[in-house]
Amino acid sequence: MAAASASAIFTPFFLPIRHRSRIPHFSPVQKPRKISSKLSPFSSNSSQTPRSYNNGRSSESPKPSHFLGPNSGFPLVDPQIIHSQRRVSVKSNESETGLTSATSLQSTVVKLLHLVVSLGIIVAMDKFLKQAFVAAAIKFPSALFGMFCIFTILMVLDSTVPAAATSVMNFFQPAFLFIQRWLPLFYVPSLVVLPLAVKDIPAASGLKIIFIIVGGWLASLAVAGYTAIAVRKIVNTEMVAAEPMAKPSPFFSVELWAWSGIFLVSFVSAFLYPTILGTNARTCLPFLLASTVVGYMFGNGLPGGVKKVFHPIICCALSAELAAFAYGQLTKSGLNPVLGYYLTKTASNPGAGDILMGFLGSVILSFAFSMFQQRKLVKRHAAEIFTSVILSTVFSLYSTALIGRLIGLEPSLTISILPRCITVALALSIVSFFEGANTSLTAAVVVVTGLVGANFVQTTLDKLGFSDPIARGIATASSAHGLGTAALSAKEPEALPFCAIAYALTGIFGSVICSVPVVRQSLLAIIG
Repeated sequence: MAAASASAIFTPFFLPIRHRSRIPHFSPVQKPRKISSKLSPFSSNSSQTPRSYNNGRSSESPKPSHFLGPNSGFPLVDPQIIHSQRRVSVKSNESETGLTSATSLQSTVVKLLHLVVSLGIIVAMDKFLKQAFVAAAIKFPSALFGMFCIFTILMVLDSTVPAAATSVMNFFQPAFLFIQRWLPLFYVPSLVVLPLAVKDIPAASGLKIIFIIVGGWLASLAVAGYTAIAVRKIVNTEMVAAEPMAKPSPFFSVELWAWSGIFLVSFVSAFLYPTILGTNARTCLPFLLASTVVGYMFGNGLPGGVKKVFHPIICCALSAELAAFAYGQLTKSGLNPVLGYYLTKTASNPGAGDILMGFLGSVILSFAFSMFQQRKLVKRHAAEIFTSVILSTVFSLYSTALIGRLIGLEPSLTISILPRCITVALALSIVSFFEGANTSLTAAVVVVTGLVGANFVQTTLDKLGFSDPIARGIATASSAHGLGTAALSAKEPEALPFCAIAYALTGIFGSVICSVPVVRQSLLAIIG
């Protein structure tokens, strides 16, 4: 009965107009007459339509619509037409997929070229300024001068042609994000070659240095934090949202596998042909660099609880150390010579560490972009930021000099650890103002200070009762520079802008005051 009704409903739309009058029409007002089952060919009681059953199933199965006859009430459709339409649809999907892949590849190439050009300009600017300052016998950090120049240009453009300043920021954004993504790697070489830096330092002096690092970090953090809180109570500036800061992309598994492949191939090549690239340092450069990168990626992939104790930069340094140890054992040369290949400090014969530390100047230049990005925040909270940074930096320098003298640390070692709370690039520039400093020890102490901050900064801030994002950000960056900043900002993004500002300003102010002869003489007088 249901089939008869369906046939009655759909048949009129496929019959010529002249035949439609023959079909019964049911008025929506009148009830349809009951049709006798004897007249229905689909009735199960009809004797006119015999059926045979097999296991309870009718032998008559409905046919597909394109095989139905003209009296079935359905249109006739050619199977070849359906197949042709499907084939056209598949080809269309394939063409769209191919077009999407080509567009994606083109976009990736454009982004890569953009990164290479923008980063290349920053690196070239750093090299040019460094050579110019050396030629002119200027001891002031060249990268810091370049940072001031970039920041001034951006501020001038922003006040005259704001669109131009935005365009410049957008152009250098890929380079800025690249530096942020790989920032800890630029500190690693000092940690990798630490055995060479401390091999001539007595154990008693080493313990004194550790005491200054840990105690000095805690004291600097407290001074910066309490100063920020005190000034905030005085000025009572309302907290507003900071400018959003773009985050670098995470690491992908394909990157880890690619660098692992580079390590294996270059390690075997260096073992079989130790001077294939001219010198041992150049030949060891690819696998030592790859081992450092692989260790950093692996460390970043560890669970959060593990990273609190086993920081990615420690994993990174250990990976490079293990690679150097394995190569030293296989070649019978030992660990120390291979570590010497890692960081040669020679421009004509660079190692993996020299390549990584070559980006430190670019890190300083990138400060200009982060400061410009948060210029409104700096202006609004200038009192808290500048007061805290200045006091904590002065305290860090003079307290280190005083404690070193009180506990009897050798003057040359005390000088080497003076800029313990300042980022590596500027810390090395600061100790260059003094004679007899151990720059390898300086870099190692700065990195260890950052590691202490990265592991314990959040817990310490909570214990001290610092709940304000401004105080937490400034205290972290003023005491543990880049590594502490990275650790805190990953968990507290609202403190990131203040970390970035204080991180840059601490290094800037420390470099500026140490370039003043009177300050240097006063520090030397305290050290003795």
